[in-house]
Amino acid sequence: MSVEFEVSVLFPTSPQVVYDTWLDFDGHAAMTGFSASIKGEIGNESVVGEGYITGMNLELIPGKLIRQFWHTQEFDDSNADSELTITLESEEAGTRLTLRHTNLPDHGMQYKDGWV
Repeated sequence: MSVEFEVSVLFPTSPQVVYDTWLDFDGHAAMTGFSASIKGEIGNESVVGEGYITGMNLELIPGKLIRQFWHTQEFDDSNADSELTITLESEEAGTRLTLRHTNLPDHGMQYKDGWV
């Protein structure tokens, strides 16, 4: 069975700033609290939390969309990669980031708390 969830948060800045921060080594680390090796290039392999998470950028639309696959050390070898889709929408008060995490293994709801 595949687990999925969605979370949403408002940032008081522009969609492009949120996009650039997510895909920047220092910015991503500041936003998530975990060290990150990440770049804004399709096919770029990312490593977060000193190897706890590995992933790759699958689709990037500047200021609008980030789609990545993710795999944590808690996944079994038989688990497929999960997919993370981040959409950015401009609102009067800033940017609405909506994060949809899909194709997670059965224990995958634990990651929702981490994203929140």
